[in-house]
Amino acid sequence: MSHTIGTGVEVARSPVVIDHHPALRAVKRGIDVVGSSVLIVLLLPLALIVSLAIVVDSRGPVLFLQRRVGRNGAEFRLIKFRTMVRDGEGALAAHVQADESLRREWEQSRKLRNDPRVTRLGAFLRRFSLDELPQLLNVFVGNMSLVGPRPVPRDELAYFGERAAQIVEVRPGLTGLWAVSGRSEISYEERVDLEHRYVVQWSLRMDASILLKTIPAVMRGHGAY
Repeated sequence: MSHTIGTGVEVARSPVVIDHHPALRAVKRGIDVVGSSVLIVLLLPLALIVSLAIVVDSRGPVLFLQRRVGRNGAEFRLIKFRTMVRDGEGALAAHVQADESLRREWEQSRKLRNDPRVTRLGAFLRRFSLDELPQLLNVFVGNMSLVGPRPVPRDELAYFGERAAQIVEVRPGLTGLWAVSGRSEISYEERVDLEHRYVVQWSLRMDASILLKTIPAVMRGHGAY
């Protein structure tokens, strides 16, 4: 049996039934609201400094908005600090067409270790996940959670295979099991395994563990590009 998530992406239903108690989901949402509120206030000075640095570093908007798939397949606009040159998508298409190895890397992981679109400042912001600070607003309004699977563009759901339906049952996260397990240093298949494991085995204790591991993972910058 299969069904369609949102528009145009059909995925098979999994025999595993995810049953997260409503009370636990409410607690998780409460933690998201309180946690994101506190972090927005505490990190506002840093966010202002980053905004100014982006303006000085390169031409273009400070923020980057992109449609991503959220809970139950509903799309939302993800907010990030801009880390790429203007017309980044056009630059990507030109580079992958001209270089076969870059095309294979992109098709396998949906990332490029040496992405021609990323500015010098952008590379620094990505290394320490500073580009993701605006996503705290996504968490506050309910598009995302502090912890969950990474939010992906709709076309990337095809890489999730039959597990896509379960992975999008929950809100995507600012951090998650993948983020504290090596990020881009692990294969895409391993990433999907981790995202699925999180959804199936989720608990408040797991969220707490991931949040505690996120700080050293961000400080190391390992696997971030």
